[in-house]
Amino acid sequence: MSDKPVVLLAEELSPATVEALGPAFEIRRTDGADRTRLLADIAEVDAILIRSTTTLDAEAIAAAHRLKVIARAGVGLDNVDIPAATAAGIMVVNAPTSNIISAAELTVGHILGLLRNISQANASLRAGEWKRSAYTGTELYEKKVGIIGLGRIGGLVAERLAPFGTELLAYDPFVTAPRAASLGVRLTDLETLLAEADVITIHMPKTPETIGMLGAEAFAAMKDTAVVVNVARGGLVDERALAQALKEGQIAGAALDVFETEPATGLDLVDLPQVVTTPHLGASTREAQEKAGVSVARSVKLALEGELVPDAVNIAGGPIDADVRPGIALAEKLGRVLTALSTDSPLTSIEVRIAGEIAQKDVSSLRLAALKGVFTDVVSEKVSYVNAPMIAEQRQVETSLVTTPEVEGFRNETTISAILADGTRLSVSGTVTGPKLVEKLTGINGFDFEVNLTDHMLLLDYRDRPGIIAAMGTLLGTAGVNIAGMQVSRAENEERAFSVLALDSPAAPAMVASIRDTIRAGLAAAVSLTD
Repeated sequence: MSDKPVVLLAEELSPATVEALGPAFEIRRTDGADRTRLLADIAEVDAILIRSTTTLDAEAIAAAHRLKVIARAGVGLDNVDIPAATAAGIMVVNAPTSNIISAAELTVGHILGLLRNISQANASLRAGEWKRSAYTGTELYEKKVGIIGLGRIGGLVAERLAPFGTELLAYDPFVTAPRAASLGVRLTDLETLLAEADVITIHMPKTPETIGMLGAEAFAAMKDTAVVVNVARGGLVDERALAQALKEGQIAGAALDVFETEPATGLDLVDLPQVVTTPHLGASTREAQEKAGVSVARSVKLALEGELVPDAVNIAGGPIDADVRPGIALAEKLGRVLTALSTDSPLTSIEVRIAGEIAQKDVSSLRLAALKGVFTDVVSEKVSYVNAPMIAEQRQVETSLVTTPEVEGFRNETTISAILADGTRLSVSGTVTGPKLVEKLTGINGFDFEVNLTDHMLLLDYRDRPGIIAAMGTLLGTAGVNIAGMQVSRAENEERAFSVLALDSPAAPAMVASIRDTIRAGLAAAVSLTD
């Protein structure tokens, strides 16, 4: 029997994938769609490579007695139980940037197809009709294209549309003006973009704030000649509101590659003549599939050789000191909290400060985790430990890691500080304490806390006065949101206070806005640390 590590290929992958693994591994194959065979074949392998057909749930992970790595040759990870894998000490990796060019090109293809009625004219001709005048189109030249979300894919779309002679607008609260200018894009607010754009394409991450971002109100604000494209995430476009807007002539057309529920067969929206749809083909090119396979093959090699794997979506392995490892999840969560505080202006610099005993160790992974957290709810692409620094560099955000053994009150403390384009300074601190490694929030913007980090929180900065807490409780109670815990910190002059509320369920954006207006808060931000 071979003493080589065993890699199981559960689906058809390119020859380049196998070549990238090299001769150091024993390659086995199985059919990931055959559940019985999969559970038998996964038992004695060190790594498994899958695509979208194979489901690795808790049962499959429990059957994998020596599995160290799950590699998804693609971006999505809906078919992998990541918490179960992490609990079992199994690293999960994907290929977060493998499809960005394919997705950008599909976006441009949909834009051109909509404006020139290509799909509809093709269907008509196949039906034996010759209706040239019925499918008179519109030139893209000199049209205004609004890009919602100017991340990696949004930026690639802008680069590809510029040669068409378009005027490019973009809405992205996390992008600086110099970054937009380098792409030839004019930053606007969302209202201006919706009102002016002839073509609107959305490339935002899917978060509670962006679900239904293009809904009835947005469609009403658009030109009646505008068309909408979504190749990013299902749910960013409210499909019922879109159907109504198309039927009423509020907008002229739409192209969708992603849907609220998939498979999207039997969807009434698909039957509307102004709509062009594709079955989630954003990553479905030979090139993207090959890039994804080669990328995860390299990650598998790193993992099985005991190296840090930058593309890991969890960090369950790699040469990370045992004392540093608990801080990885904390740093990522603190990064997401920082992002929630910085919605009004883009970031220009980020400092990750590690204080205490672990500062003497290699804490570079904590910087990666912090950046991953900062950008997770900012960009549409999947953020990993490898592309987070690249995203920061692309957005012209300076980053630094500072270590010091000096810390007050805790053995170790992680602080993420940021400067925004408008000069605002933000900071979030946290620590991991006790034998149960409880993650705690210890500071926000100079206010001191010691409160557990929970899945759903509400952060409020306001002028302290009687009745504030009662008002917050009443509004949340009326909305059916239970307060699981609360801590208030006051400034030294006692004029301002900062409250952190742990909630049992997310606070909807409208609810947050209502609380902000009622108590006249200077800052009101909801944070959800669950995906």
